[in-house]
Amino acid sequence: MSETLVSPNANDTKSTIMEIDELWSFIDNKGNKVWIWIALCRKTRQIVARAVGDRSEKTCRELWNNVPKEYCKGQCFTDFWQAYQLVIPEDQLTQVGKETGETAHVERWNCTLRQRIGRFVRKTLSFSKSMLMHIACLDLFLHRYNLERATLLA
Repeated sequence: MSETLVSPNANDTKSTIMEIDELWSFIDNKGNKVWIWIALCRKTRQIVARAVGDRSEKTCRELWNNVPKEYCKGQCFTDFWQAYQLVIPEDQLTQVGKETGETAHVERWNCTLRQRIGRFVRKTLSFSKSMLMHIACLDLFLHRYNLERATLLA
């Protein structure tokens, strides 16, 4: 993902603000939920990191470890899921409700993912049969999405 990311401006603290959220999908059957965790740069609207797994502290930590170093210093807006409190430094974490609009961009991105790729829709006949294909499809989408955003920002 980092090859298509626009680098944040070191003098602009707003360029490292992230919105973080998770959404569920499934593999093989609806009883086999998998969670996709996303960190989105508010300024560029690019996805700076992702993790795929369950909805635990472990997967949240994996997401945080995938965030590029220059973004790890920025402010993070999340919902009230407890895993965020356990992983993201307290001085960088702001937990808010949806009504504040502080996570609107990442929530909108979740809708974009579900609209563009059938296997991520909640009620669908399209689904991944394996975790490998689920992640490959997600990563391809993320690469193309970030590349489009980088082109728009250039």
